[in-house]
Amino acid sequence: MELLDSLRQTPSQDDTISGHYEVRRLLGEGGFGHVFEAWDAKLCRSVALKRLKPQADVLHPEKLINEARLAASLKHAAFVRIFAIEGQGTGQSIVMELVEGQTLGQFMHSGKADLQAALDIAYQIADAMDEAHAMDLVHGDLKPSNLMLEASGKVRILDFGLARHIDPQATQTTTLCDLQGTIAYMAPERLMGRLPDTRGDVYALGAMLYEMLAGQRHFAHLNGLALAAAHMQATEPWPDLPESVPPTINALVRAMTAHDPAERPRTMRDVREAIEGQRTLVMPVPALVVDTVPAKPPASIAIRLQVPVKRAMLAAGAVLVLGLGAWQGPGLVNSFQERATATPYSEATSMQAGMEALRAFDQESNQQLAIKHFTTVLAHNPANAAAAAGLSLAQTLRYLGDGRDETWLQRADASASQALASDSQLALAHVARSWVLEFQEQQDAALQAATSALNLDPKNIMGMYGKVRLLMKAKKFDLANAALARAMQMYPQERVFNTLRGTILFRQGDYPGAEQVFRTSINMDPRAVTSYAYLNQALLRQGRTDEALQVLQQGLQVHPNWELYTNLGTSLFNKGDYLGAVKAFEEAVSEKKGSPGNYLLWANLADAQRWVPGQNEASRASYQRAISLLKPWLQRSPNDATVHSRMALYAAYAGFKDDALRHVMQALAAAPELPDLRFRAALTHELTGNRGQALVELSQAIKFGYPLNLIESAPDLLTLRRDNRYQQLLIDIERTAKR
Repeated sequence: MELLDSLRQTPSQDDTISGHYEVRRLLGEGGFGHVFEAWDAKLCRSVALKRLKPQADVLHPEKLINEARLAASLKHAAFVRIFAIEGQGTGQSIVMELVEGQTLGQFMHSGKADLQAALDIAYQIADAMDEAHAMDLVHGDLKPSNLMLEASGKVRILDFGLARHIDPQATQTTTLCDLQGTIAYMAPERLMGRLPDTRGDVYALGAMLYEMLAGQRHFAHLNGLALAAAHMQATEPWPDLPESVPPTINALVRAMTAHDPAERPRTMRDVREAIEGQRTLVMPVPALVVDTVPAKPPASIAIRLQVPVKRAMLAAGAVLVLGLGAWQGPGLVNSFQERATATPYSEATSMQAGMEALRAFDQESNQQLAIKHFTTVLAHNPANAAAAAGLSLAQTLRYLGDGRDETWLQRADASASQALASDSQLALAHVARSWVLEFQEQQDAALQAATSALNLDPKNIMGMYGKVRLLMKAKKFDLANAALARAMQMYPQERVFNTLRGTILFRQGDYPGAEQVFRTSINMDPRAVTSYAYLNQALLRQGRTDEALQVLQQGLQVHPNWELYTNLGTSLFNKGDYLGAVKAFEEAVSEKKGSPGNYLLWANLADAQRWVPGQNEASRASYQRAISLLKPWLQRSPNDATVHSRMALYAAYAGFKDDALRHVMQALAAAPELPDLRFRAALTHELTGNRGQALVELSQAIKFGYPLNLIESAPDLLTLRRDNRYQQLLIDIERTAKR
């Protein structure tokens, strides 16, 4: 009562909240604050007021406002809306949306949740947290009492009190006394002192999903410090879930709750997609749905929430509105009829849909769709070799698009092995094996597997594509062009072969020819964002900067993509807009829109950061990140000239001169005639103080076709270009061209 009375005081009495808020009841409390229901007399609505406890005010007056700012920055519908901050000094309160319903903890107390409801709840949480993580925010205290289920079954996430910007360098630490989350849902590394991060949130969600499906939490017989000790010391996987739970979900929960953070799914997006693949197998066809909120929960949740009479009447009104809308527009009727009509499972239909998605495999959404369809088939028939092979191909593509996350390549390897074990005479199984071997850097074995596939099926599209790609990697362009000509004759409308043709022309220095081919690719499929990225590069190599930027903007309107952001950053960098380039490259390495595991993107970011005042240390850190991501590649491909040349350049920028010179020598020994390698060698020598050798390498780069306009716009060569020896080099090149 004392606290309620203090909140009812007017601003002049206590300098706290405005007088038009009437506090009605205490809703709950946490370690630092109380939450009340209040009536907003001005706007005539119920709200929630959160205020720090009096004893916490002195030590943590800024905590409340930080929480409000973090929560207000989140746009996903699952996060509670922040209306205002009232009061001054240590008497501030957050005014927020009042969420009605019950907590996930109350929901789980009634017993084990059915599979459909549990997956739907977990999906909604993963979808919302994916957005938060993309903004470099973690919750750090996900637990059943911080999750509300509305009467409709919609999940709402409460209390970002522990949220903070991620500390990527792990420079901060904490102690057990500071931990405010519930131990049962806290990752082992958190219990041992690390600050919250994204994989800690993944662990918490995995622990809750386990509890929903098992009917009790892990180590249910322990509490307090004994429970914390058990979580910290137990390195074995969590016990299997009941047999009624699909093996894929059991494996997902085990991965999410892995003791080692590196063994957990990398992002909430991965968790969401894994759950989505299973929800399609267990979810009944929805009834007519009014709202369009993703992943609307099934009726099984809503029934257990005991919908109030008033809310039920509103729902009835919504159905009436829907009826009127359907009467006025036949298209709407058809849309809902399609959603309300059950479609029986068909293995042939699912296989066909999966293969169709693979045909446009350079579109990320199609990769996800292919994984979904092939997973569905394998859930019904694990012996389907074609589905296993298709799944392997889609997983390899995810490996390429997800910044070379080894988890995807390992999955692809396992799926390809499963396909060959099921049917060694299936061409697609050999194609899948070829693709995996290619990115395991076993090029000869990969080419042999591709040849085996085409011996079994000479018209296999994926096999032909893989073989051409392998020949290009080996720089056997004559053989690649011959194989490509056969493929394009068989499949003249397949855009991917057209794109390969443009790539070969680009690598051979025929930039006008490449431009025309990439324009044709876009005309064939305007949704293919990679074609915009390739066309941009071809235009840049011809010095047509404005056109190149326009093409990128067209692609970004189709779909934001790390390749497009990378090329945009490069274009802005070449124009001298270094701050704009940094922003573009930051998008390229972001979790939501980019590919944070791609070393090249971090190097691009580092390049731009060097030219922005005050970002030298950030630049060095980005180069070191690029080097760390590049090292595994070098271990797999110790003779790869491109990898050595990039490692040389990054080492030079990071200040490791000896490493830089060693790598540049290895690069040139392996591929002395590649113009890009010669240019990187010139940059490396300039950065390490060897101007004479830098000029020699620039001369060779120009000789082998590196564009002079890119040399003239390179900021790191500004001082070199003022050297009289460089001017003489240009004169000699011009004389040679006139002969």
